[in-house]
Amino acid sequence: MPSANYNTEGIIFNIQRFSLHDGNGIRTIPFFKGCPLSCKWCCNPESRNPQPELFFIKQNCDRCGKCIEVCPYDAISFESPSFIDRSKCVACNACVEVCTMQALEMKGERTNVGRVMKELQKDSTLYRRSNGGITLSGGEPLFQPEFALEMLKACKEKGWHTAMETTGTASKKTIEMVMPYVDLALTDIKVMDNKIHQWAVGCSNQIILENLVLISEITNVEVRVPLIPNINDDKENIKAVCNFVDTMHNVQVIHLLPYHTFGENKYDLLGMDYAMPKEAKNPPETIEKLKSIVQNMGYECVIGG
Repeated sequence: MPSANYNTEGIIFNIQRFSLHDGNGIRTIPFFKGCPLSCKWCCNPESRNPQPELFFIKQNCDRCGKCIEVCPYDAISFESPSFIDRSKCVACNACVEVCTMQALEMKGERTNVGRVMKELQKDSTLYRRSNGGITLSGGEPLFQPEFALEMLKACKEKGWHTAMETTGTASKKTIEMVMPYVDLALTDIKVMDNKIHQWAVGCSNQIILENLVLISEITNVEVRVPLIPNINDDKENIKAVCNFVDTMHNVQVIHLLPYHTFGENKYDLLGMDYAMPKEAKNPPETIEKLKSIVQNMGYECVIGG
């Protein structure tokens, strides 16, 4: 196995520790910046842009004006409807450094494999004792393929179990390069109908589905379906998902992920609008019916992540 390059750089926006989801045991999850999809229900909108960007927490702002004074690009103004002109902002961090009220927060940091590994190493005893490990998430880790590859190599050098949350949106070359270092792929299938997929996710699902088959030929896979009200939480879509999973390899489990709005407030922090209706929800009886379909088609069904 080739040695990892600890100097390889990338951008992450969070490292979540002590997770009991997204793989077995206790896990640490580095979240990668950048995603080629634009799902209307995305709960991590700060993951889409591959570059660092600002959160503005308006309720913390005391309108002192220090951030306006130090911004070298005139990107901040009380007259601006969203306070920050994001077409001018280059995420230089000058405003964050002078904000004493913590109204401005940078989401995303350029780092390298070595620095991330120092953070992951802090919980290495927990990985061993719980049969846990590391899960790469995002965003889409394959959007930063070299960074993901070298981080996975470094984790395997430590003997850690590796998992990756992925939409499968990447080139086949990237998948063939990265996936041999992944012990478990947690793959999303959003919508089987391609027209609905294009409208709801922003791209065709053809390459994604082809790639999911390829991923399943390389490593173990658990399929996850986010249940989005009036978009994909119907029996026809779930049956179609199961029929497609029949063409994959190394899949025994399908997760159904009930819809939630935990990330809705982040849209306001980024000056964005949340596309989903306020009243959207999955009735409990709908989830149970869909779970029965998955089980009747021969797969273990887990509700949640």
